[in-house]
Amino acid sequence: MKHLMSGNEAIARGIYEAGIKVASAYPGTPSTEILENAVRYKDDVYCEWAPNEKVALEVAYGASVAGSRSICTMKLVGVNVAADPMFTAAYNGVNGGFVIVSADDPGFHSSQNEQDNRNYARHAKMALIEPADSQECKDFVRYACEISEQFDVLALFRTTTRINHSKSLVEFGERVQYEAKPYEKNDKKFVCVPAYAREHHRKLEKNLEALAEWGSTCPLNRVEMAGTKVGVISSGVSYQHAKEAFPDDTSFLKLGLTYPIPEKLVRDFASKVDKLYVIEELDPFLEKEIKALGIECEGKALTGLLEELNPSLVAERVLGNPYPTVEVNVKPVGRPPALCPGCPHRGFFYTVSGKKDYIISGDIGCYGLGSSAPLSAIDCVTCMGSSFSMAHGMSKSFEMEGTTVGKKILGILGDSTFFHSGMTGASNIIFNKGNVVPVILDNSITAMTGHQDNPSTGYTLQGETTYSVKIEEVMKALGYKNVIICDPLDLAAMQQAIDDAFASEEASCIITRRPCVLLKRVKHEKAVCRVDADSCRSCRKCLKVGCPAISIRDGKAVIDENQCTGCTVCAQVCPFKAIGKEAR
Repeated sequence: MKHLMSGNEAIARGIYEAGIKVASAYPGTPSTEILENAVRYKDDVYCEWAPNEKVALEVAYGASVAGSRSICTMKLVGVNVAADPMFTAAYNGVNGGFVIVSADDPGFHSSQNEQDNRNYARHAKMALIEPADSQECKDFVRYACEISEQFDVLALFRTTTRINHSKSLVEFGERVQYEAKPYEKNDKKFVCVPAYAREHHRKLEKNLEALAEWGSTCPLNRVEMAGTKVGVISSGVSYQHAKEAFPDDTSFLKLGLTYPIPEKLVRDFASKVDKLYVIEELDPFLEKEIKALGIECEGKALTGLLEELNPSLVAERVLGNPYPTVEVNVKPVGRPPALCPGCPHRGFFYTVSGKKDYIISGDIGCYGLGSSAPLSAIDCVTCMGSSFSMAHGMSKSFEMEGTTVGKKILGILGDSTFFHSGMTGASNIIFNKGNVVPVILDNSITAMTGHQDNPSTGYTLQGETTYSVKIEEVMKALGYKNVIICDPLDLAAMQQAIDDAFASEEASCIITRRPCVLLKRVKHEKAVCRVDADSCRSCRKCLKVGCPAISIRDGKAVIDENQCTGCTVCAQVCPFKAIGKEAR
């Protein structure tokens, strides 16, 4: 029996079938659903949400050192966070098989950059495995564990959004009854001090040479000969695009183990075709490896260095053929990103928007939407946890330039991001006497990635109740004497909290606390706001709160009751008291 599964669902099944015992992750699209599905097998696989990707990798690697097969999963930028332990673990090697899933995002579907993490395999010296459909997503997890153990290397399991979220048929297998290797003290292998690391490096290079040799005959790579005129080397979803775009008489070398490059296999395939193309998204990773072997090929000069590929782009850019399309005479409705109706962050962003003396250093999460019009409240966003540190740097710049007068700098991030990488920035502000007010927008969940728990929610990924870490207690322990907690949907209280924080002579921070309006475990008030058309003066001030439920019809404000949650932010800003709240 076959099952229709997304790549993420299939990877979760692969975790179970591979005999993996420990799985750790920080949620991030497009990787999130892997552990959300793996937890279905919690009797056989321990699953957890870690505070950040570095911790997730360290947890999983610790399990490997102890003898279990283990895995950690993260989105592309999460690998940057995990890179420190990853590079050193690659030198040490493994005990039980160790797999790192990097879910890349060509096309910026949900990420702040489109970095190509295949480069990490070369840089950190890891095996690189790339599935091309859901069946391979499942099957290749077991291969990744076996490769890791056989060659004593870390296995980087690289997917892309199109693989993670697309669905195809998967045939299940039985779970491998992997016998964990007994743990024995081995400091020469797992203590990475210089004296041992030098030998680790020499051994790793030999292991990669052996892996490259094995790659030329391994089941993850295959040749599909159909003709000798044109050959294509590809991997991952790019292989699927190329298969659709190229004519039937095209031969393919489909790579599943892409680093180290299987030199013998590539040379043999290239010798059998007159013209060789390399089709891949983003960087010329395979192309450079192949050209370094002295093999002529074409790739990035045709496909380009940017964006996600598709069959149409491959056909047009590489073959010069228009791809058959069907025109649909429908213009899609524009849907700019916006905070949800009733989002607790709206009250904070409305309070600070349009005020020239406020500078808001933003962060990654739902609150990044505070940058969208009409709120337009955020000055900068870089990466998770950067808001506090960047705000501090801005404040020091203004001090040194003598332009501090009138500048009120706030760094903002959410509850999950606070535990991910915000605490260090908060401690840096107070340690270095920063003139910054840190603001934690606490909506009681990791919201943007789909409501995953974090250290403050009181629940684990496996559904167990646990200790809830109190953000205010952490901030007090760091030295913030004036910790102000307020409901952000009370606009007067929100403004007062900001004023009090800046007026205080003690180190101050603000915690805005109200659960995400979509959080199911919280009992929300059932209410709705309505506009009295006779009282409405068409001033449009209610539109400035940026709520998707509010619009103008026949010159008057109207509220879509199907979207409205009764948060009353619009009612509080209406100067004519034309908006009231009623129970549903």
